[in-house]
Amino acid sequence: MAEKKERPIKVVAENRKARFNYSIEDTIEAGVMLTGTEVKSARNGKSTIAESYADSKGGEIWLVNANIPEYLQANRFNHEPRRPRKLLLHKRQINKLIGAIEREGMTLIPLKMYFNEQGRLKLELALAKGKKLHDKRETEKKRDWSREKSRLLRARG
Repeated sequence: MAEKKERPIKVVAENRKARFNYSIEDTIEAGVMLTGTEVKSARNGKSTIAESYADSKGGEIWLVNANIPEYLQANRFNHEPRRPRKLLLHKRQINKLIGAIEREGMTLIPLKMYFNEQGRLKLELALAKGKKLHDKRETEKKRDWSREKSRLLRARG
């Protein structure tokens, strides 16, 4: 029997501003419930999760405002690009996330959407707390100082 080749992880969408706007406490991997045309459209790599978030409704976690554009060859069987999508998690994980959202005032932010080795669409979800303006300035100062420090060390020796 011929062995199946393992597919590499293919990142479809990334939320690059999330680490700047939020302080991330914990990350978790979740599956996404999609229709057929959504999967085909996501494989094209035009999806965006920059302004999306996850919310709890009826004991389930939903991805809200993520944009997976319509698949061009699907004609009348197409999907709605910004519809809420159910996230697939274990019950214990859902209860933990809902508790953190309600008690501690945290939010669920998607960091990246990718296809794993088995070809399934996964979402890296972060439990995060919003940063204030002074926190953002502080992280920028640290980043600038580390860059300057490495520059000085390189010039020195």
